[in-house]
This record gives sequence, C-alpha cells and structure tokens, in this order.
Amino acid sequence: MASSVISSSPFLCKSAQKDLGFPKPSQISVHRCQKRAISRKIVSVMAPQRSSSATGSVKTGMTMTEKILAKAAEKSQVVPGDNIWVNVDVLMTHDVCGPGAFGIFKREFGEKAKVWDPEKIVVIPDHYIFTADKRANRNVDIMREHCREQNIKYFYDITDLGDFRANPDYKGVCHVALAQEGHCRPGEVLLGTDSHTCTAGAFGQFATGIGNTDAGFVLGTGKILLKVPPTMRFILDGEMPSYLQAKDLILQIIGEISVAGATYKTMEFSGTTIESLTMEERMTLCNMVVEAGGKNGVIPPDATTFNYVENRTSVPFEPVYSDGNASFIADYRFDVSKLEPVVAKPHSPDNRALARECKDVKIDRVYIGSCTGGKTEDFMAAAKLFHAAGKQVKVPTFLVPATQKVWMDVYALPVPGAGGKTCAQIFEEAGCDTPTSPSCGACLGGPADTYARLNEPQVCVSTTNRNFPGRMGHKEGQIYLASPYTAAASALTGHVTDPREFLQ
Repeated sequence: MASSVISSSPFLCKSAQKDLGFPKPSQISVHRCQKRAISRKIVSVMAPQRSSSATGSVKTGMTMTEKILAKAAEKSQVVPGDNIWVNVDVLMTHDVCGPGAFGIFKREFGEKAKVWDPEKIVVIPDHYIFTADKRANRNVDIMREHCREQNIKYFYDITDLGDFRANPDYKGVCHVALAQEGHCRPGEVLLGTDSHTCTAGAFGQFATGIGNTDAGFVLGTGKILLKVPPTMRFILDGEMPSYLQAKDLILQIIGEISVAGATYKTMEFSGTTIESLTMEERMTLCNMVVEAGGKNGVIPPDATTFNYVENRTSVPFEPVYSDGNASFIADYRFDVSKLEPVVAKPHSPDNRALARECKDVKIDRVYIGSCTGGKTEDFMAAAKLFHAAGKQVKVPTFLVPATQKVWMDVYALPVPGAGGKTCAQIFEEAGCDTPTSPSCGACLGGPADTYARLNEPQVCVSTTNRNFPGRMGHKEGQIYLASPYTAAASALTGHVTDPREFLQ
C-alpha cells in the first residue's frame, strides 16, 4: 500500500495520489506512506483493504465514528451510507435556535408534551446576549420559559445583562462551555443546533450540528435518523514549532482539501503531533472541520482526554478506537515540523496563504475570541507574544473571552515567563481593549450594537472561523482568519504579520 509523492509541501502523501499542483522543490525528497508505530490507544494508521473468505464475509473493521454510531443504533456493524436511527446522549441548543426547536417540538408532539429526558438537554444562551435588541433579548426569555416548563436541568441562564458576573449560572460560548461543564465524553453522541458542535469531536465522540426540525424531533424522542459518513484520515506527525498553533494546522488542511473537500465525511485526526496537543488545541482543530464540509471531526481519546473529562464529570464513558482493518476513503499525511504560520484570506476559509506572504496587507483591527480562538490558551498565547514584543498595538484590538471561566483565567492566571503578570495586565500594557463580557460576540455579526461588530467596511485579522462577506457585520468587511499568535503579531504592526517576527 506504500505510495510516494515528490513535493516541497509539508503534505506528504494521500492514497490514490493525484497531481496537486505543488511548486517544484529546490531540494527534492521522497516520503513514503507506511504503517507507523501504534500507540496503545490509536489502532492502525494505514487501512488494509476489506477482505472476505471462501466460507463467508470476514467481519469488517470499523472506524471510530462507525463504532460510536453502531453502538448508539444498537447494531453490531454499520458501513458508510447506512441510514440508521441513533440514540442521542446529549442535545445542546442556544438562544438563536432554541426557540424554534422547542416551537417545532410543541407543534409536532403537543403543547403539553414532555421532552424525552430533561437531564440530557443542555441550553446555553451565548449568541446575541449583550445587546439592547428586544428580539434577541426575547429569545433568551423564551428559552427560560421552556426550560422551566420542561424542568431542564442544564440551563445556563442570564438575567442581568449589565454585569455578566452577577449571573453565576451564565457560561458563555456553548462549544467551550459544553466541555468545561463536563458534557463532552468519549464514545457518546452529542448533537447541537449549531454547526460548530463538531468541536466536541476532540473528546473522541460523534458530535455534529443539526437543524431546528431535527432538534425538535430529538427533544421528543431522543433519537435521530443519520446516514453513516465515510471517514477521511489526517495523520499529523512531527514536533510542533513554537510559533504554530492548532489554528494553523486546520487552516492548512482546509486549504489543502477546500471548503467542500470533506462534504458529509468524518475527518479523523491522528499522529504524534495530535497526541502532543492540549484539549483546547484539539478543540480548535475539530471546531473547523465544518468549514471543510465535514459531518464531524474526531480525535482518538487518550490520557490527555481522560484527565480533562474526569476532572469535570463523574458520568461513566466508554472510549472507542478505529480498528486495524477499518477502511478510510483517503489518507492525508503532514510533517508539521515543516509548516509555517498561515491565514485564510477573504472571503473563504480555504483561501490559504502564508502569513509572511500577506505582510503588505494593512489592517484596521484585530479580534481575539469565539469558540475557535477565545479559549484560555488562546489568550495566553496572545499575551505571550505581546509580552515578548514589549510593544503597543497599532490598531484597535478587541478581546472577547469565550466563557465566564475563560474571563476569570484572563484576570487570574499568570502567563508563563512573564514575571507573574496575567493576560489582563499584559493586554492593558499593550494597549488592547479591556476584555469584554463572554459570548459569541461579533464572530457572526449580530445586532448593530454588538461589541466589536464590523459596522464599517474594515479589514480585520480574527481568530474566528469564517470570513464570508458579512460574517462579522458589514458585507464589505474583509476578514483574515488567523491563529492567536498571528492575530497578536498583526495588532502590533498594523499589517498581517508572521508571529515569528516576535517569537524568534
């Protein structure tokens, strides 16, 4: 099964090779795909072909996603393309889609109907929260009414919009809060009325976004009809350079396969680089699989996963791993040690370019936040670069912690190597805006009074996940997606900037 490719790209090999149009290398090297050493948890890197014997079919191996769905469907075996009824472990909804989902539930099941399990539903207001928009405020009120009526256990409410700290139940961005509150567990099925629900795949579970109609059905039955997706595998090996982050990895991958390259497919990530990532970095990686069209992303759980989960929940879970004879429709391999910081230029997440190639792009602002780039480690990274540079930002730099816990970390945790200073202290010295109330903020635009919304046709470097026209507000705004390192470096120069200018 070995194949080879000659290229200067860090992309090393893909099954069923085809010309990817790489530039000719100055120093040609040949890299071969081969079976690498297997860890205790990750079973198989290369996928043998399906086989059968003369006396009948040999049981076909399954990928992680296939195993999770088979178990949830109470079946011994599933294959890509099967349509199966799946039992749901957790359903999440938020203030934007929750009212519609509950409205459909009541329409179809009756005004007095009860949800299938009030302890398996998680409701997290997070999108349009800190606004004077009455319709947005009403959405939260509607959710509160439904949760009280249905006795929903996990409703993270907010009533005082003037000071989020006065709301101990309020969390912030749903995808980060789900993990922090112990709702993400290996081997489970987690659905959410938000496309970035795929973030939870970092925990070795099947997690994907669904629409309000499907959510309404799940509310009443705890089941959903799913088609089993085929799996693409991305093997990332090599030591992660100090100037790279998971955001660079996923932008590299999306640039490689395009925004349609994983349409209704699972993206499974493995390799020594993946094993070295923290949980928050793994979440960043899985968060953006939907930007490649993916149905879900998944990472084999290991000690890092177990330590994170077991510190946040006592609910038992059962991790699963791909079989040695599982079939993958494609294998992509990257030598991460050869990668450079990248950005996604307007107006598509696959419009990849090296950050250093965009040094002449003048910017108007920087935004650090969202489910993708607003976690504790994201702010730690930005603060690390600001501290190393010892300079002040040249453009407005907006900071939106994803959750209330992240906000507290920004003000409480010392930044390593910064003499005991916190992120908040470093941000103030660098001239950034004061970290604001945790929410989705301007990632998806929102009402006109949303903090840091692009209300003018400006150029923004952002740690968010999408850069389509109008995504952060103004339809003529230009968004460069980047890692927290690259965003911070760009804030210091007023241009798109490779973070190595300050980190080396």
